[in-house]
Amino acid sequence: MSKRSAEEHDGPQSLKAGDRPVASTTAEDGLEFEDEFEDEFESEDELIEAGVDGRPDEEREAEERASGRAMDVDRETFIPGRHKLDAGQTLAPDLTAYEMLHTLETTWPCLSIDVIKDQLGDDRKSYPATVYAVAGTQAARGHDKENQLMVMKLSGLARNDQAGNIDSDDEDEDDDEAVTDPILETKSIPLTSTTNRIRAFQCPQANSSSLPTTYTAAMQESGDVLIHDVTPYLTAFDTPGFQIPATASKPVHTIRAHGKNEGYAVDWSPLAPAGKLATGDSTGKIFLTTGRADGGGGFTTDSNAAFIGHQSSVEEIQWSPSERHVFASASSDGTVAIWDARAKARTPALSVRVSETDVNVLSWSRQTAHLLASGHDDGTWSVWDFRAWKASGNASATPAPKPVAHFDFHKEQITSVEWHPTDDSIVAVCAGDSTLTLWDLAVELDDEESRYTADVKDVPPQLLFVHYMEQVKECHWHPQIPGTVVATGGAGLGVFKTISV
Repeated sequence: MSKRSAEEHDGPQSLKAGDRPVASTTAEDGLEFEDEFEDEFESEDELIEAGVDGRPDEEREAEERASGRAMDVDRETFIPGRHKLDAGQTLAPDLTAYEMLHTLETTWPCLSIDVIKDQLGDDRKSYPATVYAVAGTQAARGHDKENQLMVMKLSGLARNDQAGNIDSDDEDEDDDEAVTDPILETKSIPLTSTTNRIRAFQCPQANSSSLPTTYTAAMQESGDVLIHDVTPYLTAFDTPGFQIPATASKPVHTIRAHGKNEGYAVDWSPLAPAGKLATGDSTGKIFLTTGRADGGGGFTTDSNAAFIGHQSSVEEIQWSPSERHVFASASSDGTVAIWDARAKARTPALSVRVSETDVNVLSWSRQTAHLLASGHDDGTWSVWDFRAWKASGNASATPAPKPVAHFDFHKEQITSVEWHPTDDSIVAVCAGDSTLTLWDLAVELDDEESRYTADVKDVPPQLLFVHYMEQVKECHWHPQIPGTVVATGGAGLGVFKTISV
């Protein structure tokens, strides 16, 4: 199973920071076209509503219906992945459903992205918004040396004034907000291989006057995992005259324990101040890399002690948000395993079969630590209370008990799943059908109001929102801008916030 796009690219499209597409015009400013259909006479006393044949529309439409000549109108709701566009048709977002919506192009598409927490404050609701992120590119075959690790600043992300939740009071409050065009600034670190997955980690700040040390771990198609200190690149965005050291582009540590075996499983522990990283590969092995406890920088990989328990590729790793030494892993063998990093045996404490297909992604709830979401290759995703999981007493995995929730809305593989950082009922899901969906697990099936789905069949009441994004691969909630989602796909980057979350 390929986790990467098989499409070839003709060549990179250059991105110029700040450049935005300009709508084409057919008339010069200040000039107007004569309306050949304009009424010759105008009356201030009488307004006549007339259709194309001089009669009111309602009268003409009633006659057409009576005669059977009325035009059939397709009122079916279009769902990407379920329905197909005809030749020449395109999809356009309903802007009234988005409080913010921006798309930005990159030189090459990115399989993976991660959001960097900044110093602009938590719970931000003002506009224009600013987002810092890191991503790794997937250059076309034959252009491997053009790959990059991109450190990005997305600024000028304005509020959408067509959003359906804007009232007059909001408009008055927004009068002082500057109207700007979105700008993508990038600082790049050269790479020679595609980045399958990238994750960022920040060490605790020594003082509030300086940026926290920020590391990235980029798992390469070549099998290496590169750890970079990207703090200088982040500093350069907002410090005029700052010069990035020439040595900053070199990795502070390279994990070679995986040999030439590529992988996708990468995660930093949120509870290890010096940094603790778990990485898994296509052979089913997992290795730990830890930072120096004295905070002096530097990492050590225990390459002689692999965690072994999966029968095939490790697709995802997630550290527990509450237990410092516990992490979970998902595999293409259909299992999810729970591990204790302190165990000398280096075997799973629990191993449970959750799908008959590959388990591609996991997400551990930050609010309810016993909930785990898994996304599968058959398009289904599930939520598990792993307190009900029990050890089998042997090496084989046990069948999982009934999940807390299970959904089969998507018809292509699940490529990303993530719990909302502050709401344990909201989940974001990406799938191979080019959709990014938002879900509210708090909606009850027997809720009379939740049964209404606008006459659309086979739509679970928990489905809040469907966002179309071409070849979407991965998404993350922004931890400081409530409800904001950052995503990457074949067509570039997307930043949006819906009126529903």
